[in-house]
Amino acid sequence: MDDVVLLSRLQFAVAVLFHFIFVPLTLGLSMLLAIMETIYVRTGNEQYKRMAKFWGKLFLINFALGVVTGITLEFQFGTNWSQYSAYVGDIFGSLLAIEATAAFFLESTFIAVWHFGWERVSKRVHLFAIWAVAIAGNVSALWIILANGFMQNPVGYHLVNDRVELASFLTVLGNPYAWGQFFHTIFGAWTLAGFFVLGISAWHLTRKNELDFFTRSFKIASIFTLIVTVLVAIQGHNHGMTVARLQPAKLAAMESHWETQKSAPMYLLVWPDEANHRNLIEAIPLPGVLSFLAHGNFSAEVLGIKDAARADFEEFVKRTGYDPKQPVVTMADGTQIKAPLTAETALPPVLLTFLSFRTMVGLGTMFLGLALLAFVWRDSIPQRPGFARILVYAIPLPYIAIMMGWMVAEVGRQPWIVHKLMTTSQAVSPVPGSSVALSLLAFVVVYGLLGSAAIYLIRKYARKGPAPLA
Repeated sequence: MDDVVLLSRLQFAVAVLFHFIFVPLTLGLSMLLAIMETIYVRTGNEQYKRMAKFWGKLFLINFALGVVTGITLEFQFGTNWSQYSAYVGDIFGSLLAIEATAAFFLESTFIAVWHFGWERVSKRVHLFAIWAVAIAGNVSALWIILANGFMQNPVGYHLVNDRVELASFLTVLGNPYAWGQFFHTIFGAWTLAGFFVLGISAWHLTRKNELDFFTRSFKIASIFTLIVTVLVAIQGHNHGMTVARLQPAKLAAMESHWETQKSAPMYLLVWPDEANHRNLIEAIPLPGVLSFLAHGNFSAEVLGIKDAARADFEEFVKRTGYDPKQPVVTMADGTQIKAPLTAETALPPVLLTFLSFRTMVGLGTMFLGLALLAFVWRDSIPQRPGFARILVYAIPLPYIAIMMGWMVAEVGRQPWIVHKLMTTSQAVSPVPGSSVALSLLAFVVVYGLLGSAAIYLIRKYARKGPAPLA
C-alpha cells in the first residue's frame, strides 16, 4: 500500500505540475492580450493589432497544450484516488463540474471567436471576445482553487455515513483559505506572463528587430509586471497569515519552527541536520519576525510543528472516530487500508516544504527588483544588453517560483489529503503498484514529447517575430 500511495502521488504530481506549466501563461497572457487589443480599438494604431496577433499566436500554442494536459488530471481521481472521490465527491465533483460547464466552455467558445473573427466581426465584438476569454479563464481557475481550498480548509460540509456531504454551498464558496490562495495564484500567473513578454521583447530589442513594436510591448508589460509583482508580494503575506491561522503545522514547516514560543524568530541560515533528516539546524535568528509575519504581532505565540501536528491529529480523531490502535481502517465500500498514523507521525515533510518556500520567496523578491528596473529603463532597453539578457534568462524563473508555491501548498499539507478529515494513504485506489508505475512511466514519456513540441513551437514563433505591417 505504501508503494501505491507514493507512486500515485508521484503520478499526480507529474501530471499537475506539467499541466501547470501552461496554465499561468494562459491566465496572464490573456489579460495582456485584452489590454493590447483595447488600446488598438481605442487608438486605431495598427501596431497594437499586430501585437495582439503576435502574442496571441504564442497564447494559442500554450492554450492548446494546457487543454490536452489538463484532461488527464480529472481521470486520475477515478483511477488512482477513487477512495478520495467517493469520500468528498459530493463537494469536489460539483465544483469541477461548474468549472467545466460554466467557465471552460465559455473560454473555449470565445477563443474560437477571437482567433477566427479577425475582419469577420466588428472591432468591439472581437474585443469583447478576448476579454471574455481572459475573464472566463481566470474564473475557471477560481473554481479549481475552490475545490483545492476545500482540501486545505474543509468548510460547509457534514459527515454522513463516513462520507462528506454538502451542507452549505455558499460557505464553500466563501472559504477564506481558497480566496487567499486564488489571488496569490492569479497574481503569480500574471507575473509569469509579464516576464514572458518582457524577456521576448528584450531579446528582439537588443537585435534591433521591430524596435517600435517591441518597445510598445515592453512598455505595456513593464507597467503590468510592476503592478502585479507588488500585488503578489502583498497577497503572499496576507495568505501566509491565513495559513498560520488555519494550517499552523504547514506554517511551522515553512519556517522549520519546531517548538511553540512567543516572539518566534525567523532564521536567515538553515541547513539539514545529518542526525535527523526530518529536522533542520537554524542560525542567525531575527527575533519576533516569524510572529509578526504569521500574526502581525512581534510578541505573538507561534505553534511549533510538534504541537500543531498533534492538535491536527486530535481534531482528526474527534471528527472521524479514527482509532490509531487499529492496524487497518475499513472504508465505506468495504476496502481495508493500513492506518499507521499517530500524533507523533502526523508531521509534514519539513525539509522539502522549507526549501520550496524559501525558493519561492527568494525568487519573488528578485522579481520585484527586476520589474522595477524594467519599468525605469523601459525606453532604453536596446542600450542595456546586459539587463536585456537577464530578462531573457529570467523567463523560466516565475515557472519555478509557481511550482515551488504549489509544493508548499500540497506537500506542507501532508499527511492529509483533506485537512483533518482524510489522510493521503486512505485516499488511494485499491490497485496494484505495478499498474501505477506503468502509467507513471507513460505519463513521463508522453508529457516529455508534448513539452518538447510546445517549447519548440513557442521558441520558433517567438524568435520569428510579428508578421510585417500591411
